[in-house]
Amino acid sequence: MKENIFDVLMYLFENYMEDEIEILPDSELIKNELEEAGFDQTEVNKAFDWLESLSLQGKINPSASHAFRIFSSQELERLDLECRNFLMFIEHNGILSPANRELVIDRAVALENEEISLEKLKWIVLMVLLSQPDEEIAFSRMEDIVYDQIPAYLH
Repeated sequence: MKENIFDVLMYLFENYMEDEIEILPDSELIKNELEEAGFDQTEVNKAFDWLESLSLQGKINPSASHAFRIFSSQELERLDLECRNFLMFIEHNGILSPANRELVIDRAVALENEEISLEKLKWIVLMVLLSQPDEEIAFSRMEDIVYDQIPAYLH
């Protein structure tokens, strides 16, 4: 089975995460279940490391509310124009705060050797919003976009 970190994260998100992302309580048991289901142990461990890094992120306090975001070369390499535009769109529309935008970018860049498509980025946004306290409304709005209940870009 050719699975990658993102596939493991999606499986965890869909099967184990209901309220907030945190280190899963029975992580060793879940890791064993994932391996028995055919996921590679290395990819499972990387996915858990990714989640742990997300849960350990400190609160980011942006210095200016209307700052202009310039992407680094590493971010430009990982996030194509469509992804960057989408991030700015959902931030402009109040789904992502500047602090959460930074977490999304950090977590997308952390998915080494992964092609970050717009669809994957949407799921990363959902995971980040789920991990943040008091983001239920933003999570719900983003969930509607992910599940195509409303179009991502309104004209």
